[in-house]
Amino acid sequence: MDRISVVIPCWNEEDAIPIYYAEMSQVMKTLGQEADFELIFVDDGSTDKTLKIIKGLNEKDPCCKYLSFSRNFGKEAAIYAGLKAAEGDYVAVMDVDLQDPPRLLPEMYHILREEDYDSVATKRSTRTGEPKIRSLLSKSFYKFINKISRTEIVNGARDYRLMNRKMADAVLALSEYNRFSKGIFEWVGFRTKWLEFENVERSAGKTKWSLKKLFCYSVEGITGFSVAPLSLASIVGLLFCMLSFLLILLIVIRTLIWGDPVSGWPSLACIIFMVSGVQLLCTGIVGQYLSKAYLEIKHRPIFILKDSSEERKEKGNENKDIESGK
Repeated sequence: MDRISVVIPCWNEEDAIPIYYAEMSQVMKTLGQEADFELIFVDDGSTDKTLKIIKGLNEKDPCCKYLSFSRNFGKEAAIYAGLKAAEGDYVAVMDVDLQDPPRLLPEMYHILREEDYDSVATKRSTRTGEPKIRSLLSKSFYKFINKISRTEIVNGARDYRLMNRKMADAVLALSEYNRFSKGIFEWVGFRTKWLEFENVERSAGKTKWSLKKLFCYSVEGITGFSVAPLSLASIVGLLFCMLSFLLILLIVIRTLIWGDPVSGWPSLACIIFMVSGVQLLCTGIVGQYLSKAYLEIKHRPIFILKDSSEERKEKGNENKDIESGK
């Protein structure tokens, strides 16, 4: 019998977890004759009752496991930690808020079993219920990154996917600190089939992705999978050098003909401010890449575990050994 590991990142999701587990239980019953499951809940430093609820599920159902971080490391770290802990023949990643419908999992599993694919990924066919400005910015991001990057990222792609063991191991081999899973899943290659579904509202709670966080995440993706901004900075610098040379010639010719070198200082001041702004922009672009390299060089761990179901199990076994020894 195959084993399916499901990685579920959680951050302050106390209201959504019970609803997710009830929905996922139905899916596990549907595939009960074909595969067994392990649900790996990754508590990303939650400040509510998320960890308490997950521990309760672990006591109630042995297939529910958990990892708990020492602080909030982010969703990307949670996905990586879950993938490392996954032991199944197939590994899935999905959100706990049911915006990634568990009902698609049986179909995804059967596709991998019966067809020549290594992964089944999902994407939204609509963005109904999402703020228009957010939808516009998201679509613009996908268009932009696909133009400047060799790694194509599908518009509307979710992190929700089911992979075979080989692809999961390939993703784990990329142990970089600055992670952008959507890009990593595409970069490793392998044959992927895409399933579309209509946008689903959260089952409970509020989204943790503000516009600011989404912008930072998009910068992470751009700097992680394209060096085009660095080339753009060089091109802009070259263009401004050529433009300044032409302007110098223009000023010299004008002075020789009309003899009025002083006039036009307001426009000159504007040009200086503009050029300085471009220089600072280019310096900022270089700084972004330099900061990524700096973080990679320090080799800090992607996450730090505070507690896990495996540690809890080991402690329980030790206590039993001590009691039996008495």
